[in-house]
Amino acid sequence: MYSVGFDLDLTLADTRAGIAAVFGELSLRLGVAIDTSVVVSRLGPPLEQELSYWLPPEEIPAAADLYRSLYAEIALPLTKHMPGAVEAVAEVRRHGGRVIVVTGKNDHDARRTVETLGLDVDEVAGSVFGAAKGVAIAAFGAAVYVGDHVADIEAARAGRALSVTVATGPYTAEALREYGADVVLPDLTRFAEWYDDWRLPEIGAVSTVM
Repeated sequence: MYSVGFDLDLTLADTRAGIAAVFGELSLRLGVAIDTSVVVSRLGPPLEQELSYWLPPEEIPAAADLYRSLYAEIALPLTKHMPGAVEAVAEVRRHGGRVIVVTGKNDHDARRTVETLGLDVDEVAGSVFGAAKGVAIAAFGAAVYVGDHVADIEAARAGRALSVTVATGPYTAEALREYGADVVLPDLTRFAEWYDDWRLPEIGAVSTVM
């Protein structure tokens, strides 16, 4: 029985349209030009980091508060599952494993996103990025951490978990391999097959690329 951790944005949840819409509204309200296509091309890091590209430091806290106040109404209705997300979680469950979502998205919006998508998870840990995710991954006892960002590889290492990556975010499969991911999948539609093989004692860890 192996427990698994998953990243949220662009791993389990396709939040691009919703996040773009919130940033579009933020742009209108603040009177600041924000290129939403650029924003969604680099999802993963904390909100405040993205805001720092568009606003002076003293304006970021208020803008972050405004963004989060708008998120549920604007972004959640536009949020969809990433391909294979439901099946990936179900595969872990089928073998008796537990599931945690560990994400840079704030706790409140992370939980509401998981609930909106109806994902069957045991815990959600938000507001952590990169190696800082390792605390939650290790405390949960996840043997595997799945993400789309090179920072998720750092997270898996910090949490003493196998790094499984999906090339559905800002990085190509080649870039994820070069950064040192243990496993690279094109997307979560291949996760169930990989997980089913990997967990078998006589097979153990299989090919790192599928």
